[in-house]
Amino acid sequence: FYLPRLYVYHSSSFDETSIQRFELMERKLYRGIMWPSMLLTLGTGIGLIIINGTSWLSQSPWLQIKILIVISLCVYQLYLGRLRKEFVLRTNKHGHIFYRWLNEVPVIALIAIIFLAVFKPSL
Repeated sequence: FYLPRLYVYHSSSFDETSIQRFELMERKLYRGIMWPSMLLTLGTGIGLIIINGTSWLSQSPWLQIKILIVISLCVYQLYLGRLRKEFVLRTNKHGHIFYRWLNEVPVIALIAIIFLAVFKPSL
């Protein structure tokens, strides 16, 4: 949730001190928190699939959709990394409004994942 919010502020900054501060914060967040968290999440999810076997996956279409959303969030994270590189290279093409909308993607995904996990709808 926080990295796109940093991008909102970064895209609105024009002085070198602020730009360098945002680049440092974004790098630490992306490499130090987001990547280890994603790897831990994927590792535990794959571990659960290995422990429980894959037969229950075919019986739970809601879980397949949930896994698809999690994979989509991984792609979203990689896209955020690409945007971070554009900021570092000073080739950012987007304004703060784009990043405000981009900030809503994980919220929608979170609501969908919670709905699927709690209600386990039969699809």
